[in-house]
Formats: sequence, structure tokens, C-alpha cells
Amino acid sequence: MVDIAERPTRLAAAPALPPAAVDATRPALAGRLLGLGGKVLHRTVAIAALAATWEGAPRLGLVDRVFLPPLSEVLVAWWELLRSGQLAEHVGASLTRSLAGLGLAVLTAIPLGLLIGWYQPLAELLSPLLEVFRNTAALALLPVFVLILGLGETSKIALVLYACSWPILLNTIAGVKGVDPLLIRSARSMGLNHLRLFQKVILPAAVPTIFTGVRLAGAYSILVLVAAEMVGAKAGLGYLINYAQYNFAIADMYSGIITISAIGLVVNQLLVALERRFSTWRVDVSAG
Repeated sequence: MVDIAERPTRLAAAPALPPAAVDATRPALAGRLLGLGGKVLHRTVAIAALAATWEGAPRLGLVDRVFLPPLSEVLVAWWELLRSGQLAEHVGASLTRSLAGLGLAVLTAIPLGLLIGWYQPLAELLSPLLEVFRNTAALALLPVFVLILGLGETSKIALVLYACSWPILLNTIAGVKGVDPLLIRSARSMGLNHLRLFQKVILPAAVPTIFTGVRLAGAYSILVLVAAEMVGAKAGLGYLINYAQYNFAIADMYSGIITISAIGLVVNQLLVALERRFSTWRVDVSAG
């Protein structure tokens, strides 16, 4: 006969019996950490190889170290520019111009792209004009902007605005026109009017394509600005690179180039995070 008073003790002790279950989690955790380390290594191996090649090639005499100093010397020069405050001044000037032009492009190109993509008569009216200007390189118009707007900040911001507007505008139009017609018919069958249809179906479906254009524009805002700052600027990363080249401060020149690359990477990652924030409704099919 089993004592009833012993049953709670036995039942309570039952969950703590299998130590194998506890030990089984350790290999799983180790596997996850190993997989994470493998991903980090996979993503950084190319950069590490580039850094090693840059450091070793000049020291081994494969390239002239006068024109391509070792990476360590470039990093020392970068640190000196940072410590003296010169790098912060140039970065601040470039980011102010770049973000101003990019922000204006977002505020103007997205609404215009949504309107053109949604309203077919307007698209047919403006299509020839868009085809003409989309194939005109922004840097080719740099003399025009300088002649009309002068050598000051206005011409540089306007050039960035022009260069950034086209990827945003064209991707916004493509995003609106690329919405699945079945979704539109289903929404209309549920009684949604034009405004609610645009708000609940068209705009959310077009968000990924719009952000693709914004990310491209973010890269253009840096690249075009650097070229613009080489003409008539007194501060900025483009001015730093141009000035260092003329004065044969090669390490400073490469320091400016590295800084531009780092800024472009940071801007791109911020835009990716922003895209995820506005695309939380999307289902990641790769997860699971």
C-alpha cells in the first residue's frame, strides 16, 4: 500500500530527474555560438584580407609606398587628423550638406513618386521629361549649378538634392506600380475607398522598394558631394582629399577616403534599420 503523503514528494522530484536534458542544451548553445562566430568570421574575412594586403604590399615593395602607404601609417595619420579636430570639421561640413540634400530629396521625391505611380495621366504627361533628366549625370550639371547658384553651400546641397531625387523617385514609382493587382481588387471588394486603399494597401506594399531608392540615394549623397567639394569648397571630405593630394600628404588623402567609406557604411546600416522599422508587417520567410 502506497502512502499518499509520499506522492507529492515524488511528483515534485520528477522534473529534476533527467540530467541528460540539461546537458543537451549545452551542445545546442555551443553550436549557436559557433555558428555566430562563423558568420562574423565569414563577413570580416574579406576586409581582413584587404587590410593585410594593404599593409603588406607596400612593405614588401610590391607597390611604391610613396603612393600607397601601409595601412598602419594611414591609420596613424587618420588619428592625428581626428585628434587635431580637422577630421571632425570636415566630416561635419560634409554630413550637413549631404543630409540636407538627402532630406530634401526624400521630402520631395517620395510624394511626387507616389502621385506619378498612382495617377496614370500624370505619369504619361511627365514620362518624357523624366526620361530626359534621369539619363543626365549629376556631375555633368555641376558647372550649371555653380554658375546659377554660386560656389557656396546652396549649389552643393542642390546638386545632392538632384542626384538623390532620381533613385528615390523612380523606385517609388516602380513600387506603386508593382503592387499585386489581386491585393488591389481584394481591397476594393471589401469596400475601401481610394484614400483608404492607398493608405492600407498601396503604400505599405511599396515601402520596401521606396527604401531601396532611399538607400541608393544615401550612397549618392556622399559620392556626389565629395566631387562637388573638390570645387570651391573650404571644408569637407572632398576638400580634404583634394587638398592632401595637391600637397602630397598621401596618408591624409587615404584617411579621407577611409572616412567616406565608413560614413557610407554607417548611413546604409541606419537606413536598413529604418526600413525594418517601417516594414514590421513583412514576414521573413528565411526565419524558422
